[in-house]
Amino acid sequence: TSAAMLLYDEGKLDLDAPVVRYLPQFGKNGKDKITIRNLLLHNSGLPAWVPFYKKLKTPKEVIDSIMNIKLDFPPGTRYQYSDLGMITLQKVIEKISGTTIDKFLKKRVFKPLGMTHTMYNPSPKYWYYCMPTERDNYWRMELMKGKVHDEAAYLLGGVAGHAGLFSTADDVAKLVYTVLNHGNYGGLQLFKASTVDNWTTKQTQQSTRALGWDTKSPEHSSFGTKFSLNSFGHTGFTGTSVWANKDRNVLV
Repeated sequence: TSAAMLLYDEGKLDLDAPVVRYLPQFGKNGKDKITIRNLLLHNSGLPAWVPFYKKLKTPKEVIDSIMNIKLDFPPGTRYQYSDLGMITLQKVIEKISGTTIDKFLKKRVFKPLGMTHTMYNPSPKYWYYCMPTERDNYWRMELMKGKVHDEAAYLLGGVAGHAGLFSTADDVAKLVYTVLNHGNYGGLQLFKASTVDNWTTKQTQQSTRALGWDTKSPEHSSFGTKFSLNSFGHTGFTGTSVWANKDRNVLV
């Protein structure tokens, strides 16, 4: 989402452009109508998740499978959180930027914000500090510690649009503070204030989603009960969670 915000600010990413403008091979099986906005709102119609690891072996096979996959429902008709949409967005970002998403983010987000402990594929010297997420007894046959838990991200070499990023609470706080502070961090205007405001605001009545980010639902929210509806955040499958309250200027 941060990478997409930067490219949007530079006029290189059009939210209402079809994905096929950037990835022509994506248009098969009715996917030619899916826009970048659909990917960010998770209403593209793409399946939520596919157990690629049961049949596929290489990153190319995973990407080819997504490019050829069939939709669960017509684009824009309903909400369904999709890992595949975020992997597709990664490929769009890489096509526009001419580099891999890990290199792009390191140069454009992590380094400028001093996020020195945020990375894909942490080297073994960091593994001690990584929380184990699963004892995988069905595929990799090891305790997943310092390696990405998500099977599709693992197949993609640990660098993916939907999973694989390791960080610390301190580093995550720097990023979320920047977003909460209208895109500014210590005088560095990383994102345009108008972009931040738009991308952290609920977009439709279909779901609580902002663009890439999520917002607070009135009930049963992982925000709890204390945050106002004017809040944004996200959770991760392995238990990570960050939320920010725009009314109180508080992040958790």
